Amino acid sequence: MSISHLARANVLALEPYLSARRLGGQGDIWLNANEYPLPPVYDLRGGDLNRYPACQPAGVITGYANYAGVGAENVVVCRGADEGIELLIRAFCEPGADAILFCPPTYGMYSVSAETFGIARRTVAAREDWQLDLPAIHARLDGVKLLYICSPNNPTGNLIEPETLRALLEMTRDRALLVVDEAYIDFCPQASVVSWLAAYPHLVILRTLSKAFALAGLRCGFVLANAEVVQLLLKVIAPYPLALPVADIAEQALSADGLRQTRTRVAQINANRETLARELAQCPCIRAVYPSVSNYLLVRCDPAYQVFKTLWDQGTILRDQSKQPGLADCLRITIGTEAECQSVVAALKALAPASSSSKESL
Repeated sequence: MSISHLARANVLALEPYLSARRLGGQGDIWLNANEYPLPPVYDLRGGDLNRYPACQPAGVITGYANYAGVGAENVVVCRGADEGIELLIRAFCEPGADAILFCPPTYGMYSVSAETFGIARRTVAAREDWQLDLPAIHARLDGVKLLYICSPNNPTGNLIEPETLRALLEMTRDRALLVVDEAYIDFCPQASVVSWLAAYPHLVILRTLSKAFALAGLRCGFVLANAEVVQLLLKVIAPYPLALPVADIAEQALSADGLRQTRTRVAQINANRETLARELAQCPCIRAVYPSVSNYLLVRCDPAYQVFKTLWDQGTILRDQSKQPGLADCLRITIGTEAECQSVVAALKALAPASSSSKESL
């Protein structure tokens, strides 16, 4: 007997976010989830596992506050930045009344999270250069409580111009929260807007340990915001969002030694990205390699080569972005080890040309 009729109508109609693991695949080279290619090594220091952990572990909060350059009162730690997206919706949006706004092509969980909670979703497509269309955003702001902007943007890899973010903050003052998703900011920390928090009480920043810290499997993220926003989020967060082992490893990752390891990783990934971008540009099947400040590259392929399927079948798993607005024939390639990057280039150069193709001018 089916029980589907008991489910909420919006959940029945919901199309879930297809994460890299849900999409599956079988291979030796995994460059589809923006993960760091090698596991860090931390030793669990133990603890009283018979006791519930702290809701907001002091060592993690203090460590990340010091790293981000904010006060402990400005930090919420949660189960990845994904939970941060949902906490904001739960705290600020009335189902059936309020809306969120985001600018595709961008991260898919803004949409899924809003739909799950019965919150309207408004979109304003990015311009051709993937910067934001400010007049169009302004025209759609009525009823919007949360404006999600990803910078560096996933999957395009570009930063949103700071003057655009300033304009959005003025536009949303006393109307909505501007949520800047900085999941990839560790690869270009100078572009963070964290120093703006004091000037803008409605600015919220999302962060994570999943990317530069190489801890995607830990599920540890952060919301940085003014104290009033933090206190509201703490009203709706789960009683024990971080397991004790998660807090233990996060605290170690935020230690002086852990931060040194992260800086080394960032330098290596950034160097590998620049090398890979140059070599991809020489592959006949690649029409365009777009600039990126993140741990991935977006490329546009000649469809005649069937790059995604061919490499998938060979065991190199990339991320197809073709269904995103404006990203027809585009793939996102995570920056792996030097050997993995070279393997991708070799596989692409080995593809037999099926038709003539010319590079796009950038």
